[in-house]
Amino acid sequence: MIIPVNLGKDSYDIILERGALKKAGEYLPVKGKLLIVTDSGVPREYAEMVASQFADSHIFTFPQGEQSKNFDTYMSICEELLKLSFTRKDAIIAVGGGVVGDMSGFAAATYMRGIEFYNIPTTLLSQVDSSIGGKTAIDLKGVKNIIGAFYQPKKVIIDPEVLSTLEDRMIKNGLAESIKMALTFDKELFTLLSEKDPMENIDEIIRRSLLIKKRVVEEDEKEAGLRKSLNFGHTIGHGIETYLEGELYHGECVALGMLPMCGEEVKQKLEAVLRNAGLPVTYPYDKEKVREIMSHDKKSGGNKISVVKCDEAGSFYFEELTIDEIMNLI
Repeated sequence: MIIPVNLGKDSYDIILERGALKKAGEYLPVKGKLLIVTDSGVPREYAEMVASQFADSHIFTFPQGEQSKNFDTYMSICEELLKLSFTRKDAIIAVGGGVVGDMSGFAAATYMRGIEFYNIPTTLLSQVDSSIGGKTAIDLKGVKNIIGAFYQPKKVIIDPEVLSTLEDRMIKNGLAESIKMALTFDKELFTLLSEKDPMENIDEIIRRSLLIKKRVVEEDEKEAGLRKSLNFGHTIGHGIETYLEGELYHGECVALGMLPMCGEEVKQKLEAVLRNAGLPVTYPYDKEKVREIMSHDKKSGGNKISVVKCDEAGSFYFEELTIDEIMNLI
């Protein structure tokens, strides 16, 4: 299945197909040198499979985890590109999850002011969310994604078969982003997630999540309005994630961050869906520490933070809240 993302001169296709990893050479029009960027948590055979399909390919691997999403890793990728004498005719392919996609995309956006970038996401979270839309970023001083650029990929390949190597908790981590999009945009998908076994319907969940993300990005590429809706659960979630320093995954933190932003009736439904997906609905953390982290939120303006709230499945609205008001919701 080909899902086009229509962004004028920056348009590209998402290829959603089982077995697509083995056809990367057929689907990606790379003509020059190629740097495949991955991390130590991704099965090595994925990067090697992609590399084997191109004449002049090189693999760069960095340590797994959010702690690698920093200037040091970014500089290491750029130094590798320089060492290999990459030019604007060459390309980077990300093979991995959201951290790999962010690091690769940011390096591609800035090396020689921009070289071609392709994304092959291998986690459910990156397949349904972070691999499309062009957001690339690194963390700085404990603030997530504070340094970055909007830089669209030339093409995205999504192969659901690679999910078979993921541990169960990583699948649940990705489901949180699909639940987020379903609750705010797609009541039918939210019902599917609440009534069916997610893994028995994973291809459909990925497809419908991509259609939501595509629609939002096409209408608001640079997050001037509608795209901010995708931050549902992230204001609190990012605060928890930063404070816990890897104790919970991103999607688990987003799950916790969504609940305070819901009306009472939909909150009960969301709790049931999160439990069905194996995601947390409570977790102990230092609320004052999280409060301090939220005060640095990118979405803040003056003394208030723009948050996304939901009172009914399939809909959302924006509200400007103070830190105190957010803490009261928590």
